[in-house]
Amino acid sequence: MSARTEEFREVADRVWVARHEWLDLNVTAVLGDRGLLLVDTHGSERAARAMLDRLRRVSTAPLVAVLNTHAHWDHVLGNAVVTEEFPEADLMAHEAAVAGMPASRERVLDDLPRDDPDVEAVESSRLVLPGTTFSSVRALDLGDRYVELVHCGRGHTDGDVVVRVPDADVLVAGDLLEESAPPVYGVDSWPLEWPVTLELVGQMTTPDTVVVPGHGAVVDQDFLHGQRADTGIVAETIHHLAGQGVSLEDALAHEDWPFPPEAVATAVRLGYEHLPRSARRLPVL
Repeated sequence: MSARTEEFREVADRVWVARHEWLDLNVTAVLGDRGLLLVDTHGSERAARAMLDRLRRVSTAPLVAVLNTHAHWDHVLGNAVVTEEFPEADLMAHEAAVAGMPASRERVLDDLPRDDPDVEAVESSRLVLPGTTFSSVRALDLGDRYVELVHCGRGHTDGDVVVRVPDADVLVAGDLLEESAPPVYGVDSWPLEWPVTLELVGQMTTPDTVVVPGHGAVVDQDFLHGQRADTGIVAETIHHLAGQGVSLEDALAHEDWPFPPEAVATAVRLGYEHLPRSARRLPVL
C-alpha cells in the first residue's frame, strides 16, 4: 500500500489500512467474528466521520473495540465521533497515553501550521479519553482471532502500544515507526530508550510480517530493523558526546546524525536531560 488512497485496503486476512492524505496518517481495522477493532481514530471529528464512512465500505460488522496507539492528538481527536456512533465499543489506551492526551491536545497549534485548511476542524474537536487502560499487555478476543496489545517501552512517547495480529502476521506500530518522514522526537519522546523499545518490537515480527507505521506506507521487518538501527545511532551518539564532555550547544551542531539535524535537535536536548549525571562529563574547554 504505497499510495495515499484514503480508502481501506486489505493488507492481510481481514486487516485493512487506510493511509490518509492529511497528515499521511494510517488508521487500521481488524475484523473477527465478534466485530471490528479500530486502531487510532484520526486527528479531528470531521476526519473521523469521513474515515468511518470509508470503513463501512469494507465491513458492516459492529465496532467492538478502539485502541489509541499513543497520546498525540492526530491519533485520538476522532474518539468523540467514533464513540458516539459506536457507544458499546471499548475505547482503550495505555495508562500513560491517557495521562498525556490533554497536554497533546494543548499542543495542536505547535504541530499544525495556522494556514492548514483543517486547523479549525482540529481546534473544535472534543477530546474523549479512553475509559479502559492497561500498563503492559492486553489480549483482545475478537471471536475467531486474538489480538495482542503490547507496551514494549518508551520511545515516541511514554505510552506507545503496538498491535499484533498473530494469525495474519501483522504488526501495527503506531508512531514508534514512520515511513514517510524521520521518527518524530517530540517534547514527550524518550530518545535514549526508543531503540531498546524497537528491539523488543522487532522480536514480535518475522521476515513476512506486514508492519503498519503510524505515518506512511506499509513496511516490513527490514524497515523496522533499519529504523531501530538509526534510532540506536542517535542514542549512542548522545551518550558518546555527553561522555566526552561535549556541551549541548556543540552536540546540537554535530553533523554525524542518521537524520537531518532539525529532526534530532529535540532528541539531543532530551537525551542530555535524561542522562544520569554520572554519564556526563564537564564540557571540554
